[in-house]
Amino acid sequence: MNSILLIDDDFELGELLQEYLSMEGFQLTAVQDGETGLTEALSGKYNLILLDVMLPKLNGFEVLRKLRAESNVPVIMLTARGESVDRVLGLEHGADDYIPKPYHHHELVARIKALFRRIELSSDVTPQASSSELHVGDIALNPTTRTARLDGVELQITGAEFGVLQCLMEHVGELVDKDTLSIAALGRPLMAYDRSIDMHVSNLRKKLGKRDDDSDWIKTVRSRGYLLVNV
Repeated sequence: MNSILLIDDDFELGELLQEYLSMEGFQLTAVQDGETGLTEALSGKYNLILLDVMLPKLNGFEVLRKLRAESNVPVIMLTARGESVDRVLGLEHGADDYIPKPYHHHELVARIKALFRRIELSSDVTPQASSSELHVGDIALNPTTRTARLDGVELQITGAEFGVLQCLMEHVGELVDKDTLSIAALGRPLMAYDRSIDMHVSNLRKKLGKRDDDSDWIKTVRSRGYLLVNV
């Protein structure tokens, strides 16, 4: 649970992160182009991917799009500070989280540890919970296999989206604030000006589609949070 792949064409950054993260108990492998990065990311050897946007051969968005067609491995996008469009695009393409460059190493480690905490918590399922699915209307969610189905068809959702959906289903019909959703999805509280939960909810809305009455499954309560409609 500590193997990380860095896809970034900054060779010196890769060497520094390898040294720094090894002291934190992580094993980091660094590659410098998108094609090699995609092959490595699909190998199944890594628990987390750190993915830069600007890459030779394949850019970060292309890597992420191709990766998400086959894998839900957690991904943290490395975006240029101030480039909010890159963050939005990264989340739309299926990134779990993002961190703007340049960043302090301790900030990156905090994000990594937060995602690993979410992964560990999601895998720590009691025997009683392992046999019970959550059901809301046509949505079924299995906490053990971390799969969700809509009308019997499996939904292709990321780990972060699964965390949001599970939290909303556990509190169906109730308002859930964004901090609670962020902890469930990303393992960390929401940061100032952080749109990650909004984007994960937006992605979920698209994948869930409309209810029979043409309304959304997830309702927004402005400035407060979201709720899953109780059927």
